[in-house]
Amino acid sequence: MNLEESISEGIKEAMKSKDAIRRDILRSVKKYIIEFKTSGTNHEDITDADVLKIITKLAKQGIDSAEVYKTQGREDLCEYEMAQVAVLKEFLPAQMSDVELTEAVKAIIEKVGASSMKDMGKVMGIASKELAGKADGKDVSNKVKELLA
Repeated sequence: MNLEESISEGIKEAMKSKDAIRRDILRSVKKYIIEFKTSGTNHEDITDADVLKIITKLAKQGIDSAEVYKTQGREDLCEYEMAQVAVLKEFLPAQMSDVELTEAVKAIIEKVGASSMKDMGKVMGIASKELAGKADGKDVSNKVKELLA
C-alpha cells in the first residue's frame, strides 16, 4: 500500500471512529494530492516522495501556525494545530538526529568531491533529494555550511 492509499484508509478509519482532528487533516492532505495530480500533464501518478513533500509542508505550516497562536495567547488553537501535526508525523519517516545528519552530509560531500563553499549548490542538490522528509531543509543547509566552511 502506497502513501496515498494509506491516507485514504486513514480518512475512512477516522470517520468510523469519529476522530474529527484526524479526519480533517487527512482530508486536507488528500485535497493537496488531488490538486497535485490535476495541476499538470505529468502528475497523474503521484509518488510517495511527492506525498511526503506535501505532508512535510503541511506539518511545517501547522507548527508555524501553532507558534503564532501561542504568542497570541490562543492555547486552544495551538493545541488543535499540534494535534494535527502529530497525525501528520505518523506518515513521515523518523527525523534524523544531528549525528546521523552530520554523517549523511559528510558522505554526500565526499561523493560529490566538494571542498569549499563554492560547491554548496552541488551538495545541496543531492542532499535535498536524499534527505527529503528525513531532515528539515534548514538543518541540512546549516550542516552543509558548517562542514564546508
